[in-house]
Amino acid sequence: MKNDVKNQFLLDPDVTFLNHGSFGACPKPVFEDYQHWQKKLEQQPVLFSTETVYEQLRQSRTALGDFVGCHEQDLVFFQNPTTAVSNIIFSLELKPGDEILMSNHEYGALVRAWSKWGRRQQVKIVQQEVKLPVTTRENFTDNFWAGVTQRTKVIFLSQITSATALEFPVQSLCELAREKGILTIIDGAHVPGQMDLNLNELDCDFYTGACHKWLCAPKGTSFLYVKKEHQPWVRPLIYSWGKDGDDPGPSEFLQDFQWQGTRDMAAFLTLPKVIQFFQEHIEGKRLSCKKLIRKTSAELARLFNTPPIYASADWIHQMVSHPLPVNAPEDIKERLWSAYKIEIPVFQWCGQRYIRVSCNVYNTDQQVEYFLNALRSLI
Repeated sequence: MKNDVKNQFLLDPDVTFLNHGSFGACPKPVFEDYQHWQKKLEQQPVLFSTETVYEQLRQSRTALGDFVGCHEQDLVFFQNPTTAVSNIIFSLELKPGDEILMSNHEYGALVRAWSKWGRRQQVKIVQQEVKLPVTTRENFTDNFWAGVTQRTKVIFLSQITSATALEFPVQSLCELAREKGILTIIDGAHVPGQMDLNLNELDCDFYTGACHKWLCAPKGTSFLYVKKEHQPWVRPLIYSWGKDGDDPGPSEFLQDFQWQGTRDMAAFLTLPKVIQFFQEHIEGKRLSCKKLIRKTSAELARLFNTPPIYASADWIHQMVSHPLPVNAPEDIKERLWSAYKIEIPVFQWCGQRYIRVSCNVYNTDQQVEYFLNALRSLI
């Protein structure tokens, strides 16, 4: 894959970085814009924090709303999806014995958050098993929906999973949930920038996404979408001035969430620049990244003699998780780093070890071949 944007990123050129999915990577023009807003804050902290920031936040919400297909007044910014979802969790008013349905592929930090809250509220957390390999989306939907009972009040589901890197068919499940009056909370941490998103069409109740991953925003740039009808009852975990403060926002929902005490808002203010960079330098190259990932997946299957976790490659985008063979060294991640300076995650999930490869526009065929040769020397 031809690479003409690698020099736009701040990544260490001596590192083969095949782990974009964990924390993303911020390009130079976006990072410069980030520093611009930090300097603007320091030049006049009072004016910036009481007036300037709110208009700039509105512009960022507008740019992001246009990008993800929703009204800007239905978006609030958070540092990460975990914090965003936690605010929804603690706003729910469920009864003992009610159930939250999720898959067994959900992000570990949020499974922990749900579990701790569930024990306190005596709400049952149900993790429906999604067996591997996944086959058809119809089969997935049927199997997942089999976990719904009369007690199910909320469905929490990733659109693209973190550990297994699979795209789940959340839209069909949102449609089924609406018919049953079940709330839908979608974890889209890996979605914005990796695949197209239109929240109005998806029509879920809540959606969270990370902009610092595939959109390449500065670290700590995420959002929460809340459907208009739920905004009156969703409350922040941290209360600050709200409607009694300086925020001229059009709703108490925005006022409560936008100002939660003094913090650096600069990362959120870069979103117009982030989206511009994405559209100019990344969007048109996503197909090449996807082809590189599919090629990598096929090579890993041949090298390890282990099958992929999906029946067809349309389950994945710019990430793939592949099962390691039993003879893979226990310290394979450390050896890839110490001997080859390859940054890549290796982890245990459901009793099986996996290696996950994620690529963005700065990655090349040569880097992937270097990685595969390194694996051949270790297996």
